[in-house]
Amino acid sequence: KVISSSMPIIEISSLSHPGVEIFSALTEAQLRYHIELDKGLFIVESPKVIKRALEAGYEPLAILCEHKHIIGDASDVIERYSNDLPVYTGSRELLSKLTGYVLTRGVLCAMHRPILRRVEEICHEARRIVVIDGVVDATNIGAIFRSAAALGMDAVLLRRNSCDPLNRRAVRVSMGAVFCIPWTWMDGSLSDLSNLGFRTAAMALTDNSVSMDGLAHETIAEADYVVRIPMSYGVDSLNVAAAAAVAFWQLRVP
Repeated sequence: KVISSSMPIIEISSLSHPGVEIFSALTEAQLRYHIELDKGLFIVESPKVIKRALEAGYEPLAILCEHKHIIGDASDVIERYSNDLPVYTGSRELLSKLTGYVLTRGVLCAMHRPILRRVEEICHEARRIVVIDGVVDATNIGAIFRSAAALGMDAVLLRRNSCDPLNRRAVRVSMGAVFCIPWTWMDGSLSDLSNLGFRTAAMALTDNSVSMDGLAHETIAEADYVVRIPMSYGVDSLNVAAAAAVAFWQLRVP
């Protein structure tokens, strides 16, 4: 496969090359506010997940990849954006030093964060929504999104005390599901959802339920119901991501 000679391929030979700081020097929090307060960036790994983001309308800013992927796994993405997308490339060793980890799929893409819709818009045509409260682990967030998309949930709302779904690890674990299912941040209380026609069920560890760990007492009290998953062999509860998948399956459309 041949890439156009006009393609902006930029060979880097040092960790301080202008433009690559978005892949190396910025923390997740700094990426969120890199351009403007409400228009930050996030990093996506692997060609498959990058393509899912592009198909969902997310806008790329730059690509970082190993030499071989320019005419390999990243070629479709590079060709799609012609001269508008800078592509930084270098040796596998240099890129590992730059990012601090081995690029398992060889390709990273920096993307613009979208302007998120309001809760009312997200929920307007939804029948089954997921509310994530106090889940701070990126792996669990990614797994919940993947299950929510796979099992037909209509939307995801996150309390501000939860991990960012566009965290690099969350995106990777979700396999791009964060781009497939509508989501936004939720302020206020669960009782606000009743005004939108929803009844809420909390999965929580109480005297008579087995839960997803971590729900605050206030959240449980606000819910319309408190539900549990029957357990066997003396197991008291499931990991939050596993419990979420069970709940999504139970709520699936017949």
